[in-house]
Amino acid sequence: MEKAIIYVVSDSVGETAEFVTKAALSQFMDENAYDLYRIPYVENIEVLRGAVYHAKQLGAMIGFTLVNPVLREFLIQEARNKQVECVDILGPMLEAMERKFHRKAKEEPGLIHRLDEDYFRRVEAIEFAVRYDDGRDPRGVMQADIVLIGVSRTSKTPLSQYLAHKRLKVANIPIVPEVDPPETLFKIPSQKCIGLRISSEKLNSIRKERLKSLGLDDTASYANMERIQEELNYFDQLIQRIGCPVIDVSNKAVEETANIILNMINQPYWNMDTREQ
Repeated sequence: MEKAIIYVVSDSVGETAEFVTKAALSQFMDENAYDLYRIPYVENIEVLRGAVYHAKQLGAMIGFTLVNPVLREFLIQEARNKQVECVDILGPMLEAMERKFHRKAKEEPGLIHRLDEDYFRRVEAIEFAVRYDDGRDPRGVMQADIVLIGVSRTSKTPLSQYLAHKRLKVANIPIVPEVDPPETLFKIPSQKCIGLRISSEKLNSIRKERLKSLGLDDTASYANMERIQEELNYFDQLIQRIGCPVIDVSNKAVEETANIILNMINQPYWNMDTREQ
């Protein structure tokens, strides 16, 4: 069977059209069963005429997001004349909103991708999470909005990245009995440090699977229950010393843990230092 061919046409980047098209295609076929070609930044009808011509020759269909009504109407009419299947992804939503809000759309391509302050804050937070991941540089502790601490395999890294997309600067520190934690942990407000607790049974299961995925023996000390208990005991001692809040992540998805943290930091006492002086 020949691959299906889809052209994605846009007067901006074309990410929206591609995402929606792929979402629809997933209901019919695997990703390797079609070829998708993106035609971005369309500014004139000649490009659209060429897209329809090639789609006709190859038996392809077209999905498009065009905010310019002239370009949008031309493509629809040209595709109809050439009997090419063509789907307007954005147009019906724009028309419905014009009726609802009683005003015309701005008709400016790419508004959603404008680099605003929120975008830069998110990028900065993501870069921060990468730079200060896994205790790589303890200086990040003092600059972070949140510091996650926990033994290995408590989802510190994915949680840091998830929170970074919420524009929070997150550093994370692995807790290992043989390694002293950075002194900066004891200098920040206690509630900005969040401990990630996990049951020994769950951790044992996770670590065994991790060793197997690496092609290693799952009886290694990394997954040994005695070693795990030693690490968890050390973690508990450290948590008592810091006096920070703790979340049990044993049976929680990253998103669930992140929501708990987001709710915590929205409390009025968040920026207060509750350490005993």
